[in-house]
Amino acid sequence: MHIHKLEHWQHGHDFAVIEEHDERPVISLSNTQIKKLLSTAKRHKTMWMRILLALGTGLRLRDIEIWRISDIDFENSYVTTRSKKTRKSMGSRPVPVPIMAELKKYVSGLDAKQENIFNDNFSRYRWTKIRQKLGLEDFTFHDLRKTFGSVLAQKGVSTVVIQKLLEHSSPDLTNKVYTNVDPVLRHAIDQIPADDWL
Repeated sequence: MHIHKLEHWQHGHDFAVIEEHDERPVISLSNTQIKKLLSTAKRHKTMWMRILLALGTGLRLRDIEIWRISDIDFENSYVTTRSKKTRKSMGSRPVPVPIMAELKKYVSGLDAKQENIFNDNFSRYRWTKIRQKLGLEDFTFHDLRKTFGSVLAQKGVSTVVIQKLLEHSSPDLTNKVYTNVDPVLRHAIDQIPADDWL
């Protein structure tokens, strides 16, 4: 489900916001697809890092784009984030240790005067080429966020924790839009001792 906001200029310069819900199945990558995506993007250093950070934090692209090097706590594997959409801040967002190690290597190669993690613009052209090469034409960068939520759900992480990490106001949104629970359902059903019954 995508939420599109349509803004209309009104008398008195107020905006009316209309939300439209687009029902789409949750698109989530498998571990094999994630490895292929990262491998394909590897030669484009900043694109590879953006993808890795999206997969490892669940953040929106625009929130990753505004990271400053000073936001990163390499020692404790945390980053301070600010959401451009919700205008909320998460003081200490955990980052997986292996991803933090890659981020540390990446930052060590940056100009010492650089304040932001990225000094280039996100290349939609490059992102499209990578997706096409992998046969993922309908996969959006935002679907990396959904993959993050789905991977956590498949690993048994509670909806409340996933909701907090995705900074959602409602667990219903987390469950409906951001988690592909089909593998979780299969695992649950496989726990029924049907062989013992027959």
